[in-house]
Amino acid sequence: MTTVSPLLPPTPLTREHVLRALRLVAREGRRLPPSTVYELLYRGRRYPPRAVAELAHRLALADPQARWPHAAGQPTNALLEALDFTIVAKRPMLAAAGSAQDQGLAAEQQAEDLYTGSETSLKSSELLAAEPTAAYAAPPAAYTKADALAELFTTEAELDAALAGLRRRRALLLQGPPGTGKTYLARRLAWLLLGARDESRIELVQFHPSYGYEDFMLGFRPGADGQFQLVPGVLPLLCQRAAQDPERPYFLLIDELNRGNVARIFGELLLLLEPDKRGPAHALRLPYAPPGAPRFFVPENLYVIGTLNLADRSLAPLDYALRRRFAFVAMRPQFGEHLRKLLSTNELPKSLIDLITERLAALNHVIAADPELGPDFEVGHSYFCAPPTAPAETWLRLILEQEIGPLLADYWREQPDRAAAQLRKLVL
Repeated sequence: MTTVSPLLPPTPLTREHVLRALRLVAREGRRLPPSTVYELLYRGRRYPPRAVAELAHRLALADPQARWPHAAGQPTNALLEALDFTIVAKRPMLAAAGSAQDQGLAAEQQAEDLYTGSETSLKSSELLAAEPTAAYAAPPAAYTKADALAELFTTEAELDAALAGLRRRRALLLQGPPGTGKTYLARRLAWLLLGARDESRIELVQFHPSYGYEDFMLGFRPGADGQFQLVPGVLPLLCQRAAQDPERPYFLLIDELNRGNVARIFGELLLLLEPDKRGPAHALRLPYAPPGAPRFFVPENLYVIGTLNLADRSLAPLDYALRRRFAFVAMRPQFGEHLRKLLSTNELPKSLIDLITERLAALNHVIAADPELGPDFEVGHSYFCAPPTAPAETWLRLILEQEIGPLLADYWREQPDRAAAQLRKLVL
């Protein structure tokens, strides 16, 4: 932080003087000289820091002609921040266009944007994006446990257990065969803790082999001018928002978590995900951050929900250090009363409902008993959850031939006759 020269006259400025100045500007609609780089953020509005400080200085001295004795930029910003006001960069980053000094400033400013302390340093472009676009936008619809139980294939006890694990660890993994509704449940668990279908506090990402630390945490990326710039990933930006709104939960949903190199992608998150390692007391320095940059931490109100596909044989299992950070919820195919009720609601005839529930349950029994496959390869119920888009018999036949059939052929690729025989049992 820049220190103020002892040769400059002292100022009796207090936080109350600055608040009086801000109220005066808001009440009278005063137009202040704009700032070129920094802004003071207060209650969703932005003000030029030096102009506000000068007005507050005049109020403190009761002298309408008094001049603020400090330069714009860090000397003024430091005094205002010491009074617990938030100063943000007006532009997302400085253009690293030429000199090494310019590039260093760009990296330093970008690193400062990663700070996740109370009410600080979201870039102004993000602050603008976060403001409501309509003065009377309808609030998100409420979401209750009754709503969840009406659309999930789970019991109340199972739902309560999943919520308890999420609250306890603040990190939950939903694991099971494909088609068991893992991502569907993840979003609804978030809605339950939010109390509403509020997508504004949910961030969804999907891991894959090309997804890396630079995408998730922090890395250099080329800008429009060809120069590389330090850019925060998904997690720091979400942590910024959560830290500035500590009374409400925020959620990161990670789909197909085990399709990426999780240990490399997570980086520092592997430590900071622990419930007792949250908050600024456990902040760490990010590898790409320049010297002197604020350290990064995960706020206590950030929850992580991941989904794990157990049937993909190309994926490596999660290591034990990573597993210890999460609570796990196993999900199984549901071809019982929940599905029967949904199919009846979708106006399928009882004969087809019986065929789907009975024959798919029998198929899963065969798959689970196969020593080369097992329960992780069972067929999920999600194949049949969408309403029919054709006559019911045609709809079912196409699902079995075009979706279930190729899956069985892959399962028993060395035994094509067995795959064909199991498909015939479904179709006939």
